[in-house]
Amino acid sequence: MTKIKTSGYLDMELLRFTTAGSVDDGKSTLIGRLLYDSKSIFEDQLEAVETASRRSGNEEVNLALLTDGLRAEREQGITIDVAYRYFATPKRKFIIADTPGHIQYTRNMVTGASTADLAIILIDARHGVLEQTIRHSYIASLLEIPHVAVCINKMDLVDYSEEVFDGIIVKYREMAAKLDIPEVRFIPISAKNGDNVVNRSENMPWYEGKTLMEILESTPIDHKINASAEIRFPVQYVIRPISDKYHDFRGYSGRMSGGVLRTGTPVTVLPSGQQSVVSEISQCDKIIEEAVTPDSVTIQLQDDIDISRGDIIVGTEGIQPQVSQDITMMVCWFNEVPLSVNGRYLIKHMTSETLGIVKKINYKVNIDTLEQETGMDSLVMNDIASVTIKTANPLVFDAYKNNKVTGSLIFIDQGTFETVGAGMITE
Repeated sequence: MTKIKTSGYLDMELLRFTTAGSVDDGKSTLIGRLLYDSKSIFEDQLEAVETASRRSGNEEVNLALLTDGLRAEREQGITIDVAYRYFATPKRKFIIADTPGHIQYTRNMVTGASTADLAIILIDARHGVLEQTIRHSYIASLLEIPHVAVCINKMDLVDYSEEVFDGIIVKYREMAAKLDIPEVRFIPISAKNGDNVVNRSENMPWYEGKTLMEILESTPIDHKINASAEIRFPVQYVIRPISDKYHDFRGYSGRMSGGVLRTGTPVTVLPSGQQSVVSEISQCDKIIEEAVTPDSVTIQLQDDIDISRGDIIVGTEGIQPQVSQDITMMVCWFNEVPLSVNGRYLIKHMTSETLGIVKKINYKVNIDTLEQETGMDSLVMNDIASVTIKTANPLVFDAYKNNKVTGSLIFIDQGTFETVGAGMITE
């Protein structure tokens, strides 16, 4: 794994994770407990939460107030927006995306979970697997989140029953068998009391697995940087300095989105198909021998060929990305104005932009039942569906399951320039 080249705190590994669950399952309380028990909050923050708890009539400190940042959230006791929080332990840094549980905020979960290495899905031990559990698990599968931790919360309200815990595991696995989730772990917890969150619970001696914090500190995150992945380098900027020192310099700057690029590597520029060889790789003013995903670098080629922003440089050897104007993807619609067949949008894909038209809605997913519904001619906000578009210019892409950067795009309204949808390319 490539780390930031410094020492101390900045040199630590970073795990991004998201939380999701039905309303009142205790997501914000769980995050508050993680921050509190890992000693990741300041005294003045704790004092503010204690004051807010008293004003709300709570007999105990309400740890959910550490993450419910909006006044409307605090007043209603729910999460509305995606709340990002940062903390660290001696072993690792963390970024938390606390996402809403309400069905009308599905788009918020998609946004918050899009960069996650791990998803925490909460289940109320009293209620078991609900429709929202299926919804959140489906989104985790759709976004190719490689690790899922199912926290069965409020175990104190079912007398810390092992039978209840085991019964929920059976129900969840029946549902998860329909999804593509590589790894699922189950943890019985009480976020309110702290059982098995950071500290091991004395109330559940029958549970021999790891605490949630132990899972967070040990989950592998090297899947993000895969040395065997295909080379993908979207060109963001062409550098042509006008100076005597760099008179003949022509460099191509961008961020590595796949694989490892080395000096001497044969490369192909797409969509033109022109070929060359990497002659030099630099990072700021330093010459380096290789660039590893997700390094930001400038590369030079042996040949003076026509390359501009929006092109992508790939390895000549290896699996090539697709180049096409017809693209099928799973789309989550973000906007109150429906997506409709024949609708026209600005499509932003990596460093390129082009116009696109919706050719067909193949099916909509009922993500409470996981059934496919056909015959649709429009999508409303929070719908998730398979959609085929045609673009004015060809896009260079991989399937989302193979590369999250080259396999994703967004829909932008031409009039307002709002981001109205997100797509994950399937073919």
